[in-house]
Amino acid sequence: MDKPVIRTPRPTEIEALIKIWQDGNIRAHSFICPDYWLNNIGHMRLTLPQAEAYAYEVNGEIVGFVGLDGNYIAGLFVDSRYQSQGIGTSLIEFIKQRHFTLTLAVYKKNEKALQFYRKHGFVVTEERIDTKTNEAELLMRWNRACPI
Repeated sequence: MDKPVIRTPRPTEIEALIKIWQDGNIRAHSFICPDYWLNNIGHMRLTLPQAEAYAYEVNGEIVGFVGLDGNYIAGLFVDSRYQSQGIGTSLIEFIKQRHFTLTLAVYKKNEKALQFYRKHGFVVTEERIDTKTNEAELLMRWNRACPI
């Protein structure tokens, strides 16, 4: 078994990332019609290749990734077969090393993700309604501690 690697995804791997994104969103957001995610695949094909993204590779297979837009975490997804194995934590820690502050939005009903981000030092800064889904979402922020 090869040592896991976090790296920039190759253009040929975009479809694998989209599959992880699609499956992850449908699983985590049972309160949103799956068609919403399926209708956004085209948008993902356009934006993901331009995004700052890091893929988690195990034995030559992409099993998770995180995508950023500046300091904003646009999404963090791990293949369901590999969840609860520390991959999400590895991805968060990887990007924390590269940023002084990070923000994200998480659906309030996505309790598993909310708990995950809180465990990693993110705090809720605002609650709002996502106008595309009409669901409550929480804006969260993490700041690196400044040494004295």
